[in-house]
Amino acid sequence: MRESTLEAKIVKYCRENGILTYKFSSPSHRGVPDRVMMEDGKVMFLEVKAPGKTPSALQLHEIEKIRKSGVVAVWVDNYLGAELMLKIFFR
Repeated sequence: MRESTLEAKIVKYCRENGILTYKFSSPSHRGVPDRVMMEDGKVMFLEVKAPGKTPSALQLHEIEKIRKSGVVAVWVDNYLGAELMLKIFFR
């Protein structure tokens, strides 16, 4: 499965379950996670990778910076993992 296909499935799940999600990009700041998700005052940043792939060192560094600021930031490489994280965090 391609990364874009996985991301589309995650976005569909979010929309079906009332979780607001935006594609997140920062043109002047590389390595930021792909998605930001919000519901009821909770915010999660999500980096999506193709199955079996891992984030780059820069992406991991950015995820850690976000976590240190007190915000949830995670990465996934499969749909079931993403769905489980979203269910636990937003429910």
